[in-house]
Amino acid sequence: MSENTDIEATETYRRQFELSELTDYANPQPRYREMVPEQVVLPMEGFAMPASREAVNTVLRHHEVFTSDFGFDLGNIRPMIPLSVDPPRHSRYRKLLDPLFAPRQMDKVEGDIAERANHFIDTFIDRGECNFTDEYAELFPSAIFLGLMGLPWAELDTFLRLRDGILRPQTVDPDALLDPEARMRVTRATGAELYEYFGDILDQRRAHPTDDILTHFITAEVDGEKLSTEEILDICFLFLIAGLDTVSDSLTCMYAFLATHPDHRRQIVENPAIITTAVEEMLRWETPVTGVIRMAKEDFEVCGVTIAAGTMVSPSLGAANVDPAQFDNPFEVRFDREDNAHIAFGGGVHRCLGSHLARRELRVTLREWHRRIPDYALKPGHEDLVYPPGLRSVKDLTLVWPG
Repeated sequence: MSENTDIEATETYRRQFELSELTDYANPQPRYREMVPEQVVLPMEGFAMPASREAVNTVLRHHEVFTSDFGFDLGNIRPMIPLSVDPPRHSRYRKLLDPLFAPRQMDKVEGDIAERANHFIDTFIDRGECNFTDEYAELFPSAIFLGLMGLPWAELDTFLRLRDGILRPQTVDPDALLDPEARMRVTRATGAELYEYFGDILDQRRAHPTDDILTHFITAEVDGEKLSTEEILDICFLFLIAGLDTVSDSLTCMYAFLATHPDHRRQIVENPAIITTAVEEMLRWETPVTGVIRMAKEDFEVCGVTIAAGTMVSPSLGAANVDPAQFDNPFEVRFDREDNAHIAFGGGVHRCLGSHLARRELRVTLREWHRRIPDYALKPGHEDLVYPPGLRSVKDLTLVWPG
């Protein structure tokens, strides 16, 4: 990496931190209510935050103007596929990847998802309490990916360490919490290790093919061409950081809500058929991925506001998900809400590749958990929930239930 790249990365993290200070992560909805009428919020020079559903949709649907390919540095040495590439290249990758995560494929792995959910529940159910964040939410999505990639349970700790080295570098180096340069050193070292780790596994799959996603990447063709090793590694990089952390964060937000809203929790216990709509409503209300990042390639008008070329644009998915122009009574959480076209998974060509897998993981968790632990609450002394900056999540969510 060049010195200029180091400076740019440090500046990006500084601005992200400043933007995070504008949000109450524990209770963001009142701020969202203020943002929506503004349509496009301009919190600082060089940044724009579309907030209304119309403004957010405009940005997400105009990928030719608001690009995802601007070199965001998370320790990767090439763009992450397909997140950080735009059409027409993007379309080639989605043609290959979308069928792997289609609902019918999720039907095939639901049994494994349920088995892994119960594996973790087994470890604490008799205790009558757990740190839900550490003992379930942080572990479960990584365990699911082990199954999809044909990797043994013994690799779980490796997955978690690599994920945290990219997304939570302060767990490796405490100085990285406040020092952007220390953060970048950790993420880049972890990124190099991640490429090597998956490169070795790809070599093993070429020598001994199995029935898993990695073998499919090696053998599959798109328009008569196979993926290169570098392309597969770039897909794996994205899988590790996007497929693991977002579901973990969503689970902590949802269970914090259910633990503090017993009437909603009882709806699930008494009528498990409502789980599908309950998941959608909590995704809308909580919106753990509060926004995404784009860069304007040219001047463009969004809802009457001209966004200048070179502006970093962060459409607020959270604000758009409580826009009264889109939802009836948007500040009421209703598990029977039928018309719920939320955008918690984004929109446009870059809509989340793993949305069907994420939904399945969330639904299975709610089903298996409430079947076995129907009555739970926050542990006394742990009622003050901590929502760290970044993706919305709850740190050390501690739950108790009758023995």
